[in-house]
Amino acid sequence: MKTYRMTIAGLTRDLPVFPINDKISIAAFILFGDAEMTVACARDLLKKVPDFDIIITPEAKSIPLAHEMSRQSGKKYIVARKREKLYMGKPFSVEVQSITTQGTQKLFLSEYEAPLMAGKRVLIVDDVISTGASLTAVEELVKKAGGNIVGCCSVLAEGEAADRGDIIFLEPLPLLENDGETTK
Repeated sequence: MKTYRMTIAGLTRDLPVFPINDKISIAAFILFGDAEMTVACARDLLKKVPDFDIIITPEAKSIPLAHEMSRQSGKKYIVARKREKLYMGKPFSVEVQSITTQGTQKLFLSEYEAPLMAGKRVLIVDDVISTGASLTAVEELVKKAGGNIVGCCSVLAEGEAADRGDIIFLEPLPLLENDGETTK
């Protein structure tokens, strides 16, 4: 298996590489099961983000990061769910199209959790920002709930996302041409 070596938050990892089409591959950054990396990334991101009252993250590989940032900061976190659950009451929802998921998805926010963000300083947390589609969907949920977004952060900014001035991240992650070279 091809890998791409990166140092993130002072830790080196070999990320598995997967093609997304005939020309471009991505290096998969997966926090699940890597407690050391999760703790280090949460620590380093918390040093870079503005003051906040609550964290929100999409239901994905970013949950361990949001949990650890919550634990280290003492602030609550909310997960925007991919499926509507009975316990959500009448949830808010928005559609999202992610680079790593086929088809259109929805994100849901419980009617009981939404008031926790109303009038609060909200920090959006993700593991990797690439196209920004998931980020946009979470931003819409926060706005529907009446929250004030103070920052959007991720461990990695993939491809052109690294050039954005509106996100906070630890490291850029290049897209990889299938011949092994890097591209934006």
